[in-house]
Amino acid sequence: MSINRNENGGFPNDGTTRHIGEDEAAPLLGNATVATRAKGAPFTACVFNLMNAIMGSGILGLAFAMANTGIVGFCILLLLVCSLAGFSIHLLLKLCDQTGINSYEDLGEKALRKPGKILVGLTILTQNIGAMSSYLFILKSELPATISSFLSPGSMVSAWYEDGRLLLILVTVCVVLPLALLPRIGFLSYTSSLSFFFMLYFMVVVIVKKFTIPCPLLQNRTLGDDLFQVSNCSASECTPKAFVISSKSAYAIPTMAFSFLCHTAILPIYCELDRPTKKRMQRVANTGLCLSFLIYLLSALFGYLTFYSRVDSELLLNYDTWAPQDVLVMTVRLTIQLTVMFTVPLIHFPARKALTTVLFDGRPFSWLVHVSVTVGILLVVVLMAIFIPDIRNVFGIVGSTTSTCLLFVFPGMFYLKISNRPLCSSEAVGAMILLVFGLIVGTLSFCVIIITWAQSS
Repeated sequence: MSINRNENGGFPNDGTTRHIGEDEAAPLLGNATVATRAKGAPFTACVFNLMNAIMGSGILGLAFAMANTGIVGFCILLLLVCSLAGFSIHLLLKLCDQTGINSYEDLGEKALRKPGKILVGLTILTQNIGAMSSYLFILKSELPATISSFLSPGSMVSAWYEDGRLLLILVTVCVVLPLALLPRIGFLSYTSSLSFFFMLYFMVVVIVKKFTIPCPLLQNRTLGDDLFQVSNCSASECTPKAFVISSKSAYAIPTMAFSFLCHTAILPIYCELDRPTKKRMQRVANTGLCLSFLIYLLSALFGYLTFYSRVDSELLLNYDTWAPQDVLVMTVRLTIQLTVMFTVPLIHFPARKALTTVLFDGRPFSWLVHVSVTVGILLVVVLMAIFIPDIRNVFGIVGSTTSTCLLFVFPGMFYLKISNRPLCSSEAVGAMILLVFGLIVGTLSFCVIIITWAQSS
């Protein structure tokens, strides 16, 4: 095994190729660097952080995706997207191991020079600001109703906690900002572990409610002092379908791509992993993806088998309609919002890193820059969440472009540009498939969203 190291013991960042053994067990950092490096985050903490980066509000839309693709069609697509996400992570880690580069932005510079670094940085920044804004928009919309349901159900008197904008500012200042100011992503492992158990609880509640909400769907209605039930669903609709093809099916893959997007956090997590090697980090990625796949699949399956074709684009809205004031539904709404709240600082980390790389590349760490960039990004995100009345279409367009680029297009393109493997090798062919698949999916998704947006206008 021959490895080129720089004078500090680390791997050179000038693109010099280093050759390692087939087990790919060489560390990301040189031995001299590792010797003076603080102890990194343990394996379990990195898995929790990765799963928190993977799972977010996207889990609420997967039952809708299954309703518009069918059970078998959904399982095939979900497995395909999960496998491609795992393969693209493998390519990124392979490039890091080959070049000694440990930053997504620097890989862009290595492949496409300075414009590539700026392109990747702006793509990460746009994607993560869009995701954080959508998450805070959910908090602004849902948190007041959730708190009211626990404190004063049915009260006609408005209280201060029913103002979503005020709650959003309080949550951002008191929870999101302190977590976002942490200098290392490994410190977020504690909140990430809570988010994992919240998602697990969501999955359990979805499974349990399948056996308590009958089909045809019966909704409680009141008329005067009388309570009665009405059905908005016929018995014929209570049959699961293996395959479904409709205009809404085009949203399935973008929803899944958004649900598995963790590539902006994968390299920062890799850098802070204890004993960081490509093989060890690949195990972190595979564990996180497999657990996320299982939770996604079970949540989508039982959510679909509860509401069938009546599944809403946001699954919790179905439970609000058909099981209002249900204690399990109320608690799961709260846990989902806590998960979203804890996910925002994790998404903020690569967004801050991308902006710092674009504006202050090469400068030493400065707390003034760190705090200023953190507050600036959060200010933009909060203002967007407060003043944009409906961000679904706007960030649908952003997601269909930036998500597919970060998940499919960039890893495939960078591997083909940087790797010294022949084009006929299996990994190069896989990178080409990843690139073409990402371009096709991104273009089709963008066109469908634009056409749907125009028709609805």
